[in-house]
Amino acid sequence: MFLFGPALLEVSARKILNRLHKTHGGPALAAAAELPALSAALDQHAAAVRDILELGVEGSARVPVSVLLAGYARGLLDHVREAAAGHGTVSAAPSDLDSWANADWVQLRLASVCLHSSRRFA
Repeated sequence: MFLFGPALLEVSARKILNRLHKTHGGPALAAAAELPALSAALDQHAAAVRDILELGVEGSARVPVSVLLAGYARGLLDHVREAAAGHGTVSAAPSDLDSWANADWVQLRLASVCLHSSRRFA
């Protein structure tokens, strides 16, 4: 049995989450500090992510949370890429306060993955 498999999986998951935190998590939290409605939306999305991972993934208790979160985020990103391929456009991460105030569902969900991750590992 290859003993490093689970450890490598967690390292890969952490890399994905760290990248996502740079593009979505950090900027969203900074914007949420000034926009109460954004803060509330992120909390709702984070609760939904928590419920999906705890109730919607069979055997989730045996999988590291970082791996589950990274897998969920990758699935969202893959879905966005597939949808964008048909339209020829890709939605970039919000970059300022105004764009976070008008962020779409996917951007909020990706930011909430980071929020959930930071709460789990704080």
